[in-house]
Amino acid sequence: MIRSDIRKKSLKVLDILAATHSDAAIALEFSNPLELLVATILSAQCTDVRVNQVTRDLFRKYPDARAYAEADLSEFENDIRSTGFYRNKARNIVAAARTILEDHGGKVPSSMEELTDLPGVGRKTANVVRGNAFGLPGMVVDTHVKRVSFRLGWTAEKDPGKIERDLSTLLPEERWTEASHVLIFHGRRICKAPVPSCSGCPVLEYCPRAGVMKSR
Repeated sequence: MIRSDIRKKSLKVLDILAATHSDAAIALEFSNPLELLVATILSAQCTDVRVNQVTRDLFRKYPDARAYAEADLSEFENDIRSTGFYRNKARNIVAAARTILEDHGGKVPSSMEELTDLPGVGRKTANVVRGNAFGLPGMVVDTHVKRVSFRLGWTAEKDPGKIERDLSTLLPEERWTEASHVLIFHGRRICKAPVPSCSGCPVLEYCPRAGVMKSR
């Protein structure tokens, strides 16, 4: 059970960070759940900027789950080559599309269980889709969230699944998606690895690891 004072302090920190990074939002460009699912899979070990460049043409060429499911694998690999690890990503996207087509009527499911049953989809990807395409609570744990939440003392874990559990317990469900965006932006702009810009941090007084010189 998390003490009320710890929860209150964490919410205050989140409020300050949300005000500081009021523009915090997902950087991937999409217009429906399938596009976001594909873009998120492509974003592994790749910049959002590059993914958005690739998906502008990709989404026109493959407008629905059937188009991905019936894609020529070699051609599709070439379509996404610049995102890196393209062979594995292509296999996963095509396989996921086939499952979506066969088991979900061509529509991306919204439940965590059904999303993580799709090939190439783990909890991080599922939470991105749930939070940003369906408006459902989604606590995304990427490298920035992992680093910032540790430095703030919100978790002592290293495993993303355990970090997600800690943050989901600490923060109210309706703010999970917002918190993910805010922590990511804070990690990119201020609480950087390996050296954070503590002097410019708006939550310096609340950070137990202020001045830390190494990333987690």
